[in-house]
Amino acid sequence: MSSPIFDTAPDFDQPIAVLKHCHDRIRKQLTTLQELPPHLAQHGSDAQARQAAVAVLRYFEQAAPNHHADEEQDLLPMLHACAIDADAQLLEQLVPDILHEHVQMEAAWQTLARQLRHVADGSASELAGGDVRQFVDLYTGHMEKEEAHIAPMAKRLFDAAQMAQLGLAMKKRRNIDT
Repeated sequence: MSSPIFDTAPDFDQPIAVLKHCHDRIRKQLTTLQELPPHLAQHGSDAQARQAAVAVLRYFEQAAPNHHADEEQDLLPMLHACAIDADAQLLEQLVPDILHEHVQMEAAWQTLARQLRHVADGSASELAGGDVRQFVDLYTGHMEKEEAHIAPMAKRLFDAAQMAQLGLAMKKRRNIDT
């Protein structure tokens, strides 16, 4: 059996799989981001560096905000509505941290985005390594927490109607025909 030519995303009838797919795409962008400082040091803001900066900017300015909105406006409130006992207690612990991490990641992103815009337009040939590390570390820890606790809980607690409701909300947020 051959491998697909491109990585296909799951359908919105599997919203938790879509969120995981988003995490996988975030990881790819984080890898690109980590590769940029040494590339810039060696090659300056060449075409490859500018293209990479544009791709990272595009992802974190377009797709990532939708992902966070999926969690904040739909997934987490839906979990709160149906979680009981140990699940409810775990949400009480995790949700404030998750929401705070979204704020931290956005602030870290704004710092990094300014630098990336200069790389993208060729007017700068460096990124602050500490800013890159902070952003990558924030996102990595955040995704690990969601994948270890939030996604499994949703898979376990949500019935088919709730999954459909979540998927529909995610499609609407992205202006995908429903």
